[in-house]
Amino acid sequence: GFSTDAAKFRDFREKEIKHGRLAMMGALGMLTQSLVQLPGMEGVPKGVTACTVGNGQTGFLLTIGIIAALEAAVFQQDPNKEPGNFGNPVPWFNDYSNEMRSKELNNGRIAMFSAVGIIASSLYTGKAAIEQLG
Repeated sequence: GFSTDAAKFRDFREKEIKHGRLAMMGALGMLTQSLVQLPGMEGVPKGVTACTVGNGQTGFLLTIGIIAALEAAVFQQDPNKEPGNFGNPVPWFNDYSNEMRSKELNNGRIAMFSAVGIIASSLYTGKAAIEQLG
């Protein structure tokens, strides 16, 4: 397989969890931007090309900057914790059990396919994500 030792498996698992979390947020974001636009974004397309036009490009670059700062300063993997465990961001929901981690991993895997599908279909048809449904 791809993992020749435990360290390599851990590295791959950290990356899989990270990409899954990003894909879950991205897929939800692409659906949301089809329905809701922020003030100042009225002239920006609702599809995946929004990041290439005017205020959409500014928002995209700002988002990338925030993600880079969080990645560099906040979300540093502790080698003493399991992959993807950065602490609990929502204190009223404290369930980081094996079952919840498994659900997160599986939902992240399907979200990666979902995000790619939304992007590909939006680029092919020129329609926003929610418009693809009907």
